[in-house]
Amino acid sequence: MAISGDLHEDRDVAARQLQQWVDAGITDIVDLRQEWSDAALVAELEPTIRYHYLGTHDNGGAQTDAWFEAGIAALDTALASPNAKLMVHCHMGINRGPSMAYAFLLERGWGVVKALELLRTARPIAAIAYARDALRAHCRRHGISLVDEHELRNLQQRWFDDHAIDVRRVIRLIRQNESAPPNW
Repeated sequence: MAISGDLHEDRDVAARQLQQWVDAGITDIVDLRQEWSDAALVAELEPTIRYHYLGTHDNGGAQTDAWFEAGIAALDTALASPNAKLMVHCHMGINRGPSMAYAFLLERGWGVVKALELLRTARPIAAIAYARDALRAHCRRHGISLVDEHELRNLQQRWFDDHAIDVRRVIRLIRQNESAPPNW
């Protein structure tokens, strides 16, 4: 699994970026942006890539259990192929993409803190803003007791308290570099 921001708005740059994804073995794209979809572009340029559109907001409100369930279903569909490699992305790769990747890792048995560490190591700018929602959905999906969920939430919160990032600064830096292709 890889995490990124979206394809560049310039078609030629996006085509080169998409080719990099293909060269890296990406077989499935999970696009989480409510504001845009690259489904037609990907179908035209790389029709062998399976495109899963699960667009949602990035307004800081809660993400629904149903959204995470749809993401887990896309993951399961992709992993039915033995050589599957997912590209999970939103617009900047800060909130929605890393949060869905977190849900994937939880579903695959990674611990609450280990999954956060893995994501932040792979993508240092990941704020993972919807991690709490992903954990809530995970606990409900697997029938985890409220007492145990509370304990997991405390572990998660302590990790966020100890590993805070300045999201405004990250966004400002990304916007300053928008003329360059995103680095995934």
